[in-house]
Amino acid sequence: MSAGGPARAHRLRDRAARTFLVGSACGWVGLLVLAPLAAILYGAFREGPARFFSSLLGDGGRHALLLTIALAALAAVVNGVFGTLIAWVLVRERFRGRALLNSLVDLPFAISPVIIGFALLLVLGPHGWLGPLVEASGTKIVFAWPAMAIATIFVSIPFVIREVALVLEQADLDQEQAAYTLGAGAFTTFIKVTLPNIRWGLVYGVLLTTARSLGEFGAVLVVSGGIANATETGTLFVFRSLDDRRDLAAYSMSVALAGLSLALLLAMEFVKRRVRRNSGAAR
Repeated sequence: MSAGGPARAHRLRDRAARTFLVGSACGWVGLLVLAPLAAILYGAFREGPARFFSSLLGDGGRHALLLTIALAALAAVVNGVFGTLIAWVLVRERFRGRALLNSLVDLPFAISPVIIGFALLLVLGPHGWLGPLVEASGTKIVFAWPAMAIATIFVSIPFVIREVALVLEQADLDQEQAAYTLGAGAFTTFIKVTLPNIRWGLVYGVLLTTARSLGEFGAVLVVSGGIANATETGTLFVFRSLDDRRDLAAYSMSVALAGLSLALLLAMEFVKRRVRRNSGAAR
């Protein structure tokens, strides 16, 4: 028997094992992701594009979709600003309580969004801790868009903080120190030196925040009241449509939200490639 026989058999076994692993991974992803998406697409377009759009935009669907986009955009802006600030404090500053703040940042990951919504009710609701003050001010927070915005911002803020903090930890401080030496203030240094260095981490975090906000359900369900054409988001519209046995409307809104998420996914892949390209150029 030639010496190449065992080596060839080993290569064949290795190739078979790799084929099995790749096939298993693709099959599992297809079962969990592609099959449900295909079912939703079929359900949404089974009666034609005209029925798809009429079901999507009718009976409060247009308002729900626009409200979802508005809340996601607001969360992206607020978390982009304050998330960057918190990330800066966590990475560049040393103070008592820093470890506690660092742990609290991940709190939205650790607890259910429903509990977050319930906590907002306990604080800002009619019978909550701050309820009398809110009522005296004449401002409606709970069961209105302000509470929905607070809930959406809260559940999605860790994404910007963690992405920006990761970039800040790897950033070179020489340029910032040189700017300070040349007389630049803290704000000017941040805008002209630090922000360009962390821009892709910030963009990636904002995209993740937006994607998470588009799909928020639990916390918003508790604090919104789910009133059609008033406090109903896209996910709540899907929930109500299924409860009312309007499957086509639920499928249509699901496709719209999935399409927005897919667009964000493609944008995130673009950002990843830009980051890798910039990292390779820096080396």
